[in-house]
Amino acid sequence: MECCNFAVIDTETNWNDEVMSIGIVAADARSKEKIDSLYYIISPEYQVGGIYSAELGFCEHGISVANRKQALKEIRQWLDAYKIEKLFAYNASFDKRHLWEYAMFEWYDIMRLAAYRQYNRAIPACADCCKTGKLKRGYGVEEIFKMLTGDDRYSETHNAVRDAEDELRIIQLLGHGLQQYEIARI
Repeated sequence: MECCNFAVIDTETNWNDEVMSIGIVAADARSKEKIDSLYYIISPEYQVGGIYSAELGFCEHGISVANRKQALKEIRQWLDAYKIEKLFAYNASFDKRHLWEYAMFEWYDIMRLAAYRQYNRAIPACADCCKTGKLKRGYGVEEIFKMLTGDDRYSETHNAVRDAEDELRIIQLLGHGLQQYEIARI
């Protein structure tokens, strides 16, 4: 029996490889529809700057600026309120490594299904794949989102909460139940 909720989480890092923003989306496990979201800009880490600093979005509604300890405490309370035990991320080992305080959660890598022909029916027959069925290249969020939606105009924003929403959309478009992601647990 699946739990009732799960979350998709994304981080952006600064030039020092420190988390400067965290976006997280809660979703219903059955419908995979968004329930709620949170977005934190981490201070003072964001002030270091990074490749995606321009995408932080200080003017967005619902944004919180906090130090890492406070942000993670508030996110944890939010996760607990929604009874979330499973965190999904695209290239989840990156986010899990940067959010080591959340090691007690079950982490799942969306990419482990999205990049494989046997789990992603949108991968074209002509795509260059390994014997395992994994795409040899072009399996980042942007390429997979375009493949699944047919929207060639899509561009990944590198804003943590918007990216988490896009990664939830990838889960929806792949169409697998959460139990299928057991092979993607890290």
